[in-house]
Amino acid sequence: MKRVIDIILAVVGLVMCSPILLFAAILIKIESRGSIIYSQERIGKNGITFNLYKLRSMVTGAESKTGPVWAKINDSRVTYVGKIIRKLHIDEIPQMINVLIGDMSFVGPRPERPYFVSILDKEIKGYNDRHQIKPGLTGLACVSYPYGASIRDAVEKFKYDIMYIKKTGLLIDMLILLKTVKVVLTREGSR
Repeated sequence: MKRVIDIILAVVGLVMCSPILLFAAILIKIESRGSIIYSQERIGKNGITFNLYKLRSMVTGAESKTGPVWAKINDSRVTYVGKIIRKLHIDEIPQMINVLIGDMSFVGPRPERPYFVSILDKEIKGYNDRHQIKPGLTGLACVSYPYGASIRDAVEKFKYDIMYIKKTGLLIDMLILLKTVKVVLTREGSR
């Protein structure tokens, strides 16, 4: 049932958001060189890697000098258009393609990059337990805790991820989706 709902929501969401995606894509292309869609490796269900899709909101080669780093408040790598699409969460819309493919669900723990998973697995006991289910576009941690860019934040989000895994169901998914709408409309949790 969850998979059927994911497919329906992803198709409807992509169709409804297509004008927004087109407009954002044009702005991204006008502002800077590089691809419109950004693909990044993430860890999914059972520890299997997949490519997560987003609208590019940073300069091309943003981590070429630093290596993997979490985004910061007022991150200098984020373009002007990127700031807007991040604030409005428009950059996340292409992940509905990941939902259609089956790599992700609408609700679940947010997928993390392999680099950070290897660090967090050493720092947080049982961290890989969050990979028992498909990662999500949104999740209990997303609507319950602000964006985090530290191990301390990852610990707090992990607690919500495990709570969700233990209580997962269609009702809690609907509640999280409703809270996500509020987060998007109030522009919380973006960097």
